[in-house]
Amino acid sequence: MRSQNHGRFIWTELMTADLEAAGAFYSAVIGWNVKSVAMPDLPAYFLFEIGEGDDCAGIGGMMNFPPELDGKLPPNWSGYVAVDDVDQTCRDYVDHGGRVQRQPEDIPGIGRFAVVADPHGAVLCIMTPLPPKDPQREARPDEAGNVGWHELYAGDDEEAFDFYSRVFGWTLAETVDMGPMGKYRVFAHGGQRAGGMMTRPQNVPMSCWRYYFIVDGIDVASARITTAGGRIVNGPMEVPGGNWIVQALDPQGAFFCLTAARR
Repeated sequence: MRSQNHGRFIWTELMTADLEAAGAFYSAVIGWNVKSVAMPDLPAYFLFEIGEGDDCAGIGGMMNFPPELDGKLPPNWSGYVAVDDVDQTCRDYVDHGGRVQRQPEDIPGIGRFAVVADPHGAVLCIMTPLPPKDPQREARPDEAGNVGWHELYAGDDEEAFDFYSRVFGWTLAETVDMGPMGKYRVFAHGGQRAGGMMTRPQNVPMSCWRYYFIVDGIDVASARITTAGGRIVNGPMEVPGGNWIVQALDPQGAFFCLTAARR
């Protein structure tokens, strides 16, 4: 039987070519604190945190490209999903038509992880985390700076939902008819809405996951994007449910999204 943690998004991670510039950009736009973490025998790693002092909560991290990927990929955000057994989930991915991009391995003191792709090529990281030595509080689901939504642009939304429901146990919370754009399937984990998936538009070249970070107001946050050197590629726009979103590129070219309850 799967645990309640299996299938839950637990982390986001930015791979970028300029750590200092990226940290300054996201601090200005979203308000994150950037904190360096020393990990023996591993490359430099930085945490994105919200809150102050003992009230801090980590929501993600940032690192340079590892040597084997340097120059082969553009800067990008990845999501981590908790699983009960990384090795078994890799087998589940393959059994249901996905593939393993990076074989399971241990990160000392952190957990065991792997990089996987669904049948249409959308990439996620999976992890069985170890209990932290110095646990922080967990960010509230609606807290500014946290990840508010996880969105998949799928090769086929119906096939994608079937795949993820089998591997992670996600359930269907709602289906929204978007007319010519097809259906938008809102998925839930443990009864809580976690994100949505749709068949990717023709102008999106490949299946991919997108991550929406919560801000207090979409217009002021959009202004911070351009002031800090980023570029807005879509929005601001209102989405079903009344929230506002904007999609953008940071100065190094990583795609990211913001969401807010008000404009």
